[in-house]
Amino acid sequence: MQATVRSFDVDTHDGELLLDDGSPMSFSARAFEASGLRLLRLGQRVRVEVDATGTVTRVTLATLP
Repeated sequence: MQATVRSFDVDTHDGELLLDDGSPMSFSARAFEASGLRLLRLGQRVRVEVDATGTVTRVTLATLP
């Protein structure tokens, strides 16, 4: 699924996304670090991978495979 970055803490690497339906979804530093990214900007479009429990497992740029 895709979302928009609502907040991102550069020190802890966790943050919050807004899904396309407007629902907020938090992600952990572990999900961010799984992507190999170094930074996210507010308003940036991202692709979100979640596990069976709905926990975000990876946040990548919407343009990356």
